[in-house]
Amino acid sequence: MNLASGSGYRITENARLDARNTFGVRAKAPMLVDVSDAQALPELFGYAMPRAASTLVLGGGSNLLFAGDAPGVVLALETRRIALAEDRGETVIVRADAGVVWHDFVLWTLGHGLSGLENLALIPGTVGAAPIQNIGAYGMEVGERVHAVDAFDRLDGRFVRLAAEACAFAYRDSLFKHAPDRYIVTAVEFVLDRAFQPRLAYAGITDALQAMGIEGTPRASQVAEAVIRIRRRKLPDPALLGNAGSFFKNPIIACAQADALLADFPAMPVFRGAGDDSRKLSAAWLIDQCGWKGHRDGDAGVAASHALVLVNHGQATGMQLLDLAHRIAASVHARFGVAIEPEPRIVGAAW
Repeated sequence: MNLASGSGYRITENARLDARNTFGVRAKAPMLVDVSDAQALPELFGYAMPRAASTLVLGGGSNLLFAGDAPGVVLALETRRIALAEDRGETVIVRADAGVVWHDFVLWTLGHGLSGLENLALIPGTVGAAPIQNIGAYGMEVGERVHAVDAFDRLDGRFVRLAAEACAFAYRDSLFKHAPDRYIVTAVEFVLDRAFQPRLAYAGITDALQAMGIEGTPRASQVAEAVIRIRRRKLPDPALLGNAGSFFKNPIIACAQADALLADFPAMPVFRGAGDDSRKLSAAWLIDQCGWKGHRDGDAGVAASHALVLVNHGQATGMQLLDLAHRIAASVHARFGVAIEPEPRIVGAAW
């Protein structure tokens, strides 16, 4: 039911969220606020919404699991402007509103002869969600390219601008993730290059380029196409099979524990962690070794093509998917002594 509207926003009461999450699970919110102008946020939080209400900022709904209904207000930013903010010659600063679809933004940068985000092509979600999760794939993280993040600070009731150094970017982590009820990302600025420096070390990219008939140094658009082909081959399309992409983060453990595991499991993939004193393991490999790939309990399951991806075959509830995730994590810990944690935000239940 449409409750109210104002300049730059629309409020709906008892709103369904089924179509607003890529898992496609049933959920609703007591209040949904669609914001078409970020300048309306001070008014919204000043008096249009309950001041103490819990607020969930919803982007493309691709990095969360509704294990229950949203407990408070759900806010969705629909702002979708992209602009060249500053031309520095060899590099440029591009500004994109939070509501811009991420993959559309990557294609926009490539179409304007700019590089730096090609390895992150086809990641679902919005620009506003990218720095929160510090999205990453195929050898890079978005934090490497963030110049600044503009946000509305609910605590102080004002707009703030945070340089990349202040965002505390880490593996699938950021300042914003640790303060979900404080900052609402409204726009992000990125540092991009005119001269392309390919990053091809991640397994699979070179093979994909060769399959495309690309020899020598590829163009940025060709690397993006290779990444798109890999992702489409490995990951189910949320429009066809409900999912939120990779459900578990790759665990980072101490070197000593990694060495002990390698002694028992020599084929286990191991990568450098955040520093020389840690190692990153492949959560997909750990889960696959426990026999979960392709598993199905009713409509809750694991993708047959990728062990990291939990899927909704139709009518699975969020709680059923969460229960499956708990059992997967427990089996990995029982066999390897390694804890794996979810990547998406879980709404309506605790991990």
